[in-house]
Formats: sequence, structure tokens, C-alpha cells
Amino acid sequence: MSKTRFHFLLADRILRDKGNRFSRPIVTLSVCGVSLGLVIMMIAIGITSGYKQEIRDKVIAMGSHIRITHYDENRSFEQVPFDCHQPFAEQLKANPDIVGIQNFATKVGIVKTTDQVEGIVLKGMDATFNQALFRSNILEGDTLQLGDTVADNHIIISKHLSDKLMLKVGDKIQTYFVQDPPRARSFVIAAIYQTGLPEYDNLFAIVDLRHIQKLNDWSDNQVSGMEVLIRDYDKIAEMGDFVHHHVPYELKAETIHQIYPEIFEWIALFDTNVAVLLIITTCVCIVTMMCIFFIIILEQTRTIGILKSMGMKTRQIVSTFMIVAGHILLRGMLIGDAIALLFGFLQQRLHFIKLNPDTYYVDFVPIHFNIWAVVGLNVAVFLICMLVLVLPAWVVGRKITPVSAVRFE
Repeated sequence: MSKTRFHFLLADRILRDKGNRFSRPIVTLSVCGVSLGLVIMMIAIGITSGYKQEIRDKVIAMGSHIRITHYDENRSFEQVPFDCHQPFAEQLKANPDIVGIQNFATKVGIVKTTDQVEGIVLKGMDATFNQALFRSNILEGDTLQLGDTVADNHIIISKHLSDKLMLKVGDKIQTYFVQDPPRARSFVIAAIYQTGLPEYDNLFAIVDLRHIQKLNDWSDNQVSGMEVLIRDYDKIAEMGDFVHHHVPYELKAETIHQIYPEIFEWIALFDTNVAVLLIITTCVCIVTMMCIFFIIILEQTRTIGILKSMGMKTRQIVSTFMIVAGHILLRGMLIGDAIALLFGFLQQRLHFIKLNPDTYYVDFVPIHFNIWAVVGLNVAVFLICMLVLVLPAWVVGRKITPVSAVRFE
């Protein structure tokens, strides 16, 4: 029999020893403690990842990853137009990391009903608009028909605006635009959307781009800007630089991080909170494992003395008890992983834990488990706990002698 297999058999014998009645409930409690720690860490990572992804997807669905506009200091919604048939567009589309480019234009107006008046920003989109991405925000109704030869006379408004003006799908709304001369347009509500982000819900409504062009007396090729959708969000900084270097000097390219820094700075704070939580929970797991480790060694003192008297070296005894600790740790981690993954699956399907969308931008707790993050967390916790146990195991193993073990009671 190999030495390695002997160590595993001896460790299994220690774990199965029915005579150690004192350590049985403590081992069970330790497994529960490690499981609870893994559940907390897994859910913290899953919620942070899910929340960041949910907010990010909402921002991208209403716009894009990168926005190209005229290079000036104009921060209003009435931007300087430019021709959408740009030479750089084909160069951008040739990049495999770019999914598509969509044109847009914005126009500030006023919505008036019988007894209500509300400011609004019309965002005009054409056939390049990725409506499949936006559809996830629609509560009722359907998307616009932007590919027809005639401009679609429908409008998509937010739930915030529909509630405030008491409007529903199919109603007509009258919009007015302060310009010289003043103009008005009548639209039919095609759908009602909700992102949970007040930056969009309080202002924006989606219409056919051709309405904005006619209101501004623009040509069919003039737009306020172009929005670039990329394939991999993790490459947004790299692709932002790529687009910026391809647009002419009179245009600028900004990522959503640059356009909405307050949203993404707020989201970044989650990483700090989670890091602190992971450190605290890992420390609790380490303390739990050290306690049960010393209790098992204390209970097996006589066994250690007998093994040493038979010629077994300290290193071999330490290896055996490290296997025992690893077995307990792995058992707790596997149970914790199973509970956390089950909880995450049920929450994503049933949304049984709700949130106030006015405060958190979403109406339920989103959870997303990245397989590499889960594996990395488990490996890190296991290695840290095992490495911390090596030194005390070695010290205790050297201190226990056959004589002292025989006298131990």
C-alpha cells in the first residue's frame, strides 16, 4: 500500500470513528459554518454581478456602448447634426468586435393633455435601431415599424410619463416644439417601456427618426449622432479608443462610462463592499476550521502518540490531519455551493425577493453566477484555509510525543 493511500485511509478512519462523540456535533457545526460562509460569499458575488449586468443592459438598450456626436461643448439635447454616411462607418463595421451602428436624433418638446403638461425628449431612431435589445424594457405594446417608406406615426413612452399623464397604449398624444415657427406633432402610443433609470424614464420617448429630421428641417442623411454596439462589454475601453481614433476631428466618441459616470461610479462601489464582505467571511471560515482542527487533534492525541511510537514521522501525521481538515472543508463548501446555486436559480426564475425600483433601479434582486468567478472563489477559499492550518498543524504535531500522548486524558 502506498504512503499516500495509507494517509487517506487513516484520515477516513479518524472521520468515521464513532467513539469520538465529542467532536461529532462540532464537526457538523463546522460544516454548517463553512457552508453558510460559502452561501454568503456566493450570493454576494452573484448579486453584485447580476445587478451590474442588469443596470448595464438597461443603459445599453436605451443607447449603446459608444456614442458618436459632434465635437463641441453643447450638452443640450439639441445637438449639431452631421451626415450619417461617413467613410469611417464601413471601417468600424469591418471590426468583428462591433455588432452594429445605429443612427439617432433628439428633440426637446412638450406633451400636452387636457389638464397636464410635461416636458419630453423625443429620440428618433431609424431602421438601424436594435429593437430586439430594447424589447426587454417594453411592458406593453409593440416596437415601431421603422423600415417602411413612410414615417411611423407611433411613439413609445415611459411608464413614468404614462402614469403621470394617465395615458395607455393606443391613445393619441399631442406634442409641441418651441421653435421659429412653433410646430406640433400628433402621435399614437405604440408601447410603454420602463428601465427603472430616471435618466431615461423621466425624459425619453422613442419615435421615427424622420419626424425629428422634418421638425429640424434636416436632410434625410443628417442625424444628431451614431451609436455603436460592441460584442464584448469587457472590451468597452479598448473599443472606445478604437472608434475615437477612426472618427474625424469634428466628431467625438464617448463610452457609456464617460456619458454616465455617476451610474458606473455608483456601481463600482459594490465591488469594494463585496471585497470587504469576502474578507470578513473568509476570516470566519478560517477561525471555524482552526477550532475544529484543534479539537480533532486534541481528541486524537493518543492516536498521534501511538503512530509516532510506531515510527510515523511528524510530516506524515500532519499530512493525515490536513486531509481530515480538507475533507471537512470540502464537504461544507460543496453544500454551500449547492444552496447558493439553487437560491440563485430560483431567484432568477421566480423573482421572489423584490426591490423598490425607485431606489434600486430594478424591481427584483438580480443574480448572475459567472462560472469562473465561482470556481475562483472556491479554489481561493480552500487554499487560504488549508495554508493557514499548515503552521498550527506542524507545531502541534511536533509538540505531541508518545510519552505525553500516553499520559494525556
